[in-house]
Amino acid sequence: MKFFPNLIFSLFLTGLVVTPSFSQQKENVDSVYLAGIPIKSFKSQKLEEISGMAFSHIHPNLIYVHTDSGGEPAVYLLDSLGNDLGKIELDKANNRDWEDIAVGPGPGGKSYVYVGEIGDNAAVHSEIVIYRFEEPSKIQEDMEVKPEKVKLTFPGGPRDAETLMVDPRSGDIFIVSKRDEKNTLYCVPRDAFSKGTAVLEEFHQFTFSSSVAGDISQDGSKILIKNYFAVYYWERKSGETVDQALKRIPKRLPYVPEPQGEAIGFNPTGTSYFTISEKRYKINPTLYRYPKK
Repeated sequence: MKFFPNLIFSLFLTGLVVTPSFSQQKENVDSVYLAGIPIKSFKSQKLEEISGMAFSHIHPNLIYVHTDSGGEPAVYLLDSLGNDLGKIELDKANNRDWEDIAVGPGPGGKSYVYVGEIGDNAAVHSEIVIYRFEEPSKIQEDMEVKPEKVKLTFPGGPRDAETLMVDPRSGDIFIVSKRDEKNTLYCVPRDAFSKGTAVLEEFHQFTFSSSVAGDISQDGSKILIKNYFAVYYWERKSGETVDQALKRIPKRLPYVPEPQGEAIGFNPTGTSYFTISEKRYKINPTLYRYPKK
């Protein structure tokens, strides 16, 4: 649902919402990463509604992105400078409301792309869907894949969600709800695809709401979750599960305010994270890079 962030951003532009001063924001942000650097502004209509991004685990500097509800059932390919490299069409897939994307392990230890059709603004859909396909060994301008899919249900009924993460260590899949007062972490094991359907397991609640994106670094040691106003960061200890790590109080990382920022991802080494917004108020989406200090 777009009304909440649009309303807040409108009030911000008109001065009816007072944001902290620069000095106050600096005090609240941990200095693990530096401020965002604008890389490229997108003017292409097909990339106006990007709501998910994830870096490849086998192709240096390749970023997978997708658009949300009503967009093409396709994953677009960018490099880390924002240049368009092509797209991958998902055969017989439907983009009802794709909201996030992740890269993680799949069958045979190969690297897979996971696409989450997990958005449900009005909480009316009994099932959500995750598609996955093996990362292509060679990048071409136009590709097509036949993805696997798993249908998932939330315990207690439908939920809206926009955050999808895959643990590179276990292969387990994590989803974070969006519209509850305190967002909830859910999980389904990696073998869910072999069964075709599964019920998500409910874990703990966070102290924040409106989660719209997340990512786990390629080595599994760092975790990001963002909402419309902040980026939250956890460092994961050796032998610790994702759930255990996310129970700790997160650090706050730098974030350049975006009109509707719904995508975040680590680069392959975890030395930078990137964000991008959907287009709103005639503001073109801009790719930002946040380098490690």
